[in-house]
Parts: sequence; C-alpha cells; structure tokens
Amino acid sequence: MTLRRVFKTAVVALSLSGFAACGGVVSSITGGVSEGLAKGIMNQQDTQLVAEGVPTYLLILDGFLESNPDNADVLLATAKLYSAYGGVFVTDERRSKAMLDKAKSYAMKSACLTDADLCALDTIPFPVFQERLQGLDEDTLPYVYGLATTWTGWIQKNSADWNAIADLAKVKALLAWAQDQDSGYDGGSIMMYRGALETILPPAMGGKPEEGKALFEQAIEASDGKNLMAKVLYAERYARLVFDRSLHDSLLQEVLAADVQADGLTLMNTLAQKQARELLASADDYF
Repeated sequence: MTLRRVFKTAVVALSLSGFAACGGVVSSITGGVSEGLAKGIMNQQDTQLVAEGVPTYLLILDGFLESNPDNADVLLATAKLYSAYGGVFVTDERRSKAMLDKAKSYAMKSACLTDADLCALDTIPFPVFQERLQGLDEDTLPYVYGLATTWTGWIQKNSADWNAIADLAKVKALLAWAQDQDSGYDGGSIMMYRGALETILPPAMGGKPEEGKALFEQAIEASDGKNLMAKVLYAERYARLVFDRSLHDSLLQEVLAADVQADGLTLMNTLAQKQARELLASADDYF
C-alpha cells in the first residue's frame, strides 16, 4: 500500500472542512447573496452537484484576491476551498496538484499575515518551529488549524517526495497546539485528524496506533456519533493496522446503518458511507 493510498481517506475528511469556512467571507464580499451557501454545500447529499458547482465559488474568491491580495481571511477561505475541491473532486492529477499547491501557498500567506511567527513555517528547522508555536496567541487558532489541514492535503498529493513526508511532524505539532487551545474546535474534528495522522504508519516506523485509537474515540464522542467519517477512519486506519476484523466490520456497519443527515456533516457522511462500502467489500482480501 502506497503512502498516497494511506493518506486518501484522511484527506477527504480533512479537506471537506474547507467548505464550511467560506460562507461568511463570501457573504461579506457579495453583500449577503451567498448567505448560507457553505452550509448548504455541507448539508448536500448530491456529491456530483457539489463537484459541478464549487468552481464558481472559487472564481469569486480568486477574483476578490486579485484586488485584495493581503486579506488573510479570504486567503484562508480560498486555501481551504481549493484544498477541498482539488483533493476530493478533481481526478486529473496535474490539475489536482496545482490546486493543492495553490491551497498551501494561500494558507501559508494567510498565516504569515496574521502573526510573524507563522511565516516560512515550511522552511525553518523543527526546533525553531516548536519555539514559535509556544509564543502564539489563541486568536491565531483558525489560521493555524486551516494551515494544518491544507498542508496535510498538499503532503498527500506529494507523498512520493520524502521531503514532503518529513513535513508531517510540523503538521502534527500544529494540530496538537490547536487542540490545546480548544479541543472542541470544528466540532472536535481536530481529534479525528490527529488520530488519522498517528495511524498512518505502523509502530515500527513511528506510528502510534493506540494514541490514534483514543483520539478517534474522543472525536466520535465529541460529535455524539454523528461524524461518520470518524468511524470510517477508525476502521481503516486503526482496525486494519492492528488486524482487528471484528472492530473494523462493526464500525463500518454502524456507518452504513446511520442516517447521513446531520447539520454540517451530511456531505462528509455521504462520502463516509461510500468509503465504508468499499472497505467492507475489500475486507476479505485484507484480513
């Protein structure tokens, strides 16, 4: 199994949070015309409709940035949307990679405009990176979290490059810092994302499956079980890693039996059910 395949499910979940971040920003740009648009996307079950409609949204944001290139909030919203669309819905590898490159660039610039300690995080040595995190104010949480999610999508798209894989340590540190500030941020999804990253590799290669297991369970509890992607990740990243077929199948059956309708989670849950079916279909070959 390639690292790109290992990342895929985690990045789907991570990237989709980008849609929810953009509604207020675009509403302010368009005078309220798009009020509730992001929420409507996240509550949509028709994934093809989302795939066909989001490019218009991206053009609006890119157009605004042409004349307002240093607006940190719009940069972040645009970064997260490019990461979501390019990472989940674009199948052409060249186009997808270009979108993820742009997403990372926008997120890095947004973070840097917010706090000088967040500048050039991808180039500084890790000890310096850690020192800078210690000095950050909690007001930077949305920018740190947004950078962590888009950066992970970029790593997934460049997973053949070990220099990109080396950036995982920095992404993990960003998410750990974000959880320390507010563990309930984004509906507790920080724990889901951290769990996915801790179970990318087996223990012999630095993975921490038991820590990932605890984080998945915290994420499920924080959403009252409504975040079905947390259960899919738990099954794929932990249960498969430790060869627990019983846990694997029970989690995925719970996902398939659940109602996908949940405020802000419907689109992600729809994709979660699709992936649950695929994982169950391949279970006999895996186990």
